[in-house]
Amino acid sequence: MAASVGFRVFLPLFALSLASYFGAWDLNDHWEWIGTLAAVITLGVAMVIEIFAYFIPWVDHLLDSLAIPLAAIAGTAVMVSTLADLDPLVTWSLAIIAGGGTATAIKGASASGRLVSSATTGGLGNPVVSLIETGTATVVTAASIFAPVIAAILVIIILIIIFAIYRKIRPRIRT
Repeated sequence: MAASVGFRVFLPLFALSLASYFGAWDLNDHWEWIGTLAAVITLGVAMVIEIFAYFIPWVDHLLDSLAIPLAAIAGTAVMVSTLADLDPLVTWSLAIIAGGGTATAIKGASASGRLVSSATTGGLGNPVVSLIETGTATVVTAASIFAPVIAAILVIIILIIIFAIYRKIRPRIRT
């Protein structure tokens, strides 16, 4: 689920909150507040605002500048909230590296893709990029809740695609 935070910060948090609220997902004892009605409503409103704001060219770049650090925090929070019965050192290490690291890597790649879209289409292609990102976040989030093995496979595929695109567009160093 932390990987989908890299596409949309609040969508996975809202889904986690909703799943916890309805008893479909157990949270770490210290993070049970995420499953409260207040959290469901707050994260739901934030998710709707975030999704629609990303469809506005140039506003999406402003959001990306805020969302990169937020993705690291939210990815870490998603991971730590779902890990239970582990030593705190292991919990936080996994959460920071796997959760925050994955979310930040994906958010950085998607922000870079949006910059390329803006440069090549004058921002007119950005809503298409936003739609793809929101769809990917939705699918990976749903898979994380209902089919975690499939979610893990999807994340690996996404990371491979991002790496392949990065290799194609990065400047070649000549020696």
